[in-house]
Amino acid sequence: MTDMTENRGGETETAAVRRSPLAKHSGGDAGSRGRTTIADGVVEKIAGLAARDVDGVHAMGSGLSRTFGAVRDRVPGGTKSVSRGVKAEVGEVQAALDLEIVVEYGVSISDVARDVRENVITAVERMTGLEVVEVNIAVSDVKLPDEEEEEPERRIQ
Repeated sequence: MTDMTENRGGETETAAVRRSPLAKHSGGDAGSRGRTTIADGVVEKIAGLAARDVDGVHAMGSGLSRTFGAVRDRVPGGTKSVSRGVKAEVGEVQAALDLEIVVEYGVSISDVARDVRENVITAVERMTGLEVVEVNIAVSDVKLPDEEEEEPERRIQ
């Protein structure tokens, strides 16, 4: 047996429709129903990619983390860590980031840091909707022109 009721317009609807999550609600727009959480790792990846896009940034992370990362990158099936050198603390509406970068020799460190900060804030806020309250940047090294490059990635077959 179906429970039928009459709504304000004189039309009948079943109880099943009234309880359906797909039924029309008067509780505001659909975007405000429910909660979205964003993992720290998501923000770290966005920030890592945004920081690497800045001219003058040679690499991300400390020497030790880059060494371990280079080994991990060579493992078959492994992926390059885009979040290396980035630490994020994500709340419900705000995020704070710590970045560790290596700059190219000859660039203005203060200019590179400013550009990284601007690029990271823009990317994270645009993609996540979070307010970035701070971006702390630690310059851990300078890449000199005569230093050897890290070994290029090779495929193991």
